Amino acid sequence: MNTISISDIQRNLHKLDNFDIVEVVDKKRNQIKGYFLDKKYHDFVEELFQKKENKNASKLKALESMGTYALGGKDIAEIKETMYRDD
Repeated sequence: MNTISISDIQRNLHKLDNFDIVEVVDKKRNQIKGYFLDKKYHDFVEELFQKKENKNASKLKALESMGTYALGGKDIAEIKETMYRDD
């Protein structure tokens, strides 16, 4: 996969024109900051997010109907927080 630093993007934004997917790195801290995806992948990525959101919503609905006893004493708000956390 091609990589590009944050400073390269700031100085030479046109470098992104040649790639579909690029890994964006912070060279100073040696960390991956994210990924640049070309606009043509927007619909595909949006569909993936929607599927995940629907899956989480259906799980939460099922959990809410069970009650706190079936959840091991956990509060539904605590479960929602863990489901939507980006680890």
